[in-house]
Amino acid sequence: MLVRALQAQGVDTVFGYPGGAIMPVYDALPGSGLRHILTRHEQGAAFAADAYARVAGKPGVCFATSGPGGTNLVTGLANAMLDSVPLVAVTGQVARPLMGTDAFQEVDMFGITLPVVKHSMIITDAESIPEQVAEAFRIAMSGRPGPVLIDLPKDIAAAQVKDRPATAARRQPCPRPAPDALAGAEALIRSAHKPLIYAGGGVGMAGATDALQRFIERTQIPMVATLKGLGGIPTDDTDFLGMLGMHGNAAANLAVQESDLLICCGARFDDRATGKLDTFAPNARILQFDADPAEISKLRTADHALVGDMVAALDALDPGPLDIAPWRDHTMALKQTHAWRYDAPGEAVFAPLLLKQLSRAAGDDAIITCDVGQHQMWVAQHCRFSRPQGHLTSGGLGAMGFGLPAGIGALLAEPHSPVITVSGDGSIMMNIQELATLKRYNLPLKIVLLDNQALGMVRQWQDLFFAGNFSEIDLGDNPDFAALARVFGLEAITVTQRSEVPTAIETLLKTPGPALMHVHIDPAANVWPLVPPGAANSDMMDEDH
Repeated sequence: MLVRALQAQGVDTVFGYPGGAIMPVYDALPGSGLRHILTRHEQGAAFAADAYARVAGKPGVCFATSGPGGTNLVTGLANAMLDSVPLVAVTGQVARPLMGTDAFQEVDMFGITLPVVKHSMIITDAESIPEQVAEAFRIAMSGRPGPVLIDLPKDIAAAQVKDRPATAARRQPCPRPAPDALAGAEALIRSAHKPLIYAGGGVGMAGATDALQRFIERTQIPMVATLKGLGGIPTDDTDFLGMLGMHGNAAANLAVQESDLLICCGARFDDRATGKLDTFAPNARILQFDADPAEISKLRTADHALVGDMVAALDALDPGPLDIAPWRDHTMALKQTHAWRYDAPGEAVFAPLLLKQLSRAAGDDAIITCDVGQHQMWVAQHCRFSRPQGHLTSGGLGAMGFGLPAGIGALLAEPHSPVITVSGDGSIMMNIQELATLKRYNLPLKIVLLDNQALGMVRQWQDLFFAGNFSEIDLGDNPDFAALARVFGLEAITVTQRSEVPTAIETLLKTPGPALMHVHIDPAANVWPLVPPGAANSDMMDEDH
């Protein structure tokens, strides 16, 4: 009944790991037509389901057993919650008579997950499974998306009941903007001389990328994006100034600080984007679009808000010709002045240049997943993204270990697109067991491992803000990652010099099946620019400080 209820929601792929309490569910899988991907850790299952959801545009699903199986999902649930990803997790639970008795592998998953899910439910009536599953999917998809937990006691899972039909959940539509709200927004835009679009991850979640592009074409308003907003319009578009925030492009940060109207589309004024909040866009009025009413004026008071359907709102807005030619000229000059440079001296591999070359070689259809750290920021800065689904990153939670299982989920959602995971020597070890999953299913994930023999971002901060007191960041005893990949059955190559990079990228992308490129980079390389903690975005540090 559970399997058929999932299939009624359009589920064809689940990620998971079996165990005692969820064994009745696994007993129903053979012959069901539901594709199950056995990850080698439940956290890997949650991250893979998260990435699957981001690429497929529908909720991802993962299974785990009770106790440690469920607790291993928690980081993945938190990641989906903070990045607003629709996810449904089904966990086994001990039989109802044993609940509350400290039974073997009993953990209160309902209580543990309450802060990190959109909704939790315990199935207490087997006959209600079709309705409960449909409700879980409706909640996960509607409004601001997020994860939902279904906890399934073993006696319920093993119950004999009369079969009941399952129906598909319907996503609750977002309200369309009212005419007077649109008129107020248009008036605000017409009165601005330095308007700027500030786009976040909500643009992709709302399916509003085409609408945003049309709005920009009508108004000629330039745009910046958050880490999760990259790809809202192609990142090499003339109107795109770059990513803003702590490691954003200087042109983007300076334009925000100078703007007189910030059109916030699906962004939440996150501290990594704004820097010191009371200095962020100090001269700007705020026009805020969001599906979640709780986000309106949460951190920065909005002068005007449009809550609901972003596509309808953007398409309906037509403020007429805007007198912003001097502002556009100024922002284009900022973009040219602060363009990235790739002429670093020496023969060592320069990570930003490598990632730029990799992105160009992979093409517009490529999906890049990454872990967390310096390489994550280099990916955001230097890779080209033509759509939000092309850039999968752990934005809100910043979870090391996301990249490799995310690559698995992305490949299963879009098997005909090139998928690349960029990781670091710290992050890759968090879920390196998923190399076995790649080999088992022969998934052609290409892994680029940037190895600086350190926890690079922590080292950079210790260097800049802790007087060079390098505490517990040395990873000089790393294994030979290329050899380790080969032990798992992957093809692997090693790169140590900049001159080797173009050939290595070509070899990596043309290798059939899964492959890893182990790249040695300078341990002292830093990510620039950097907005120091507690500073305004205009107070960026660069390599000359």
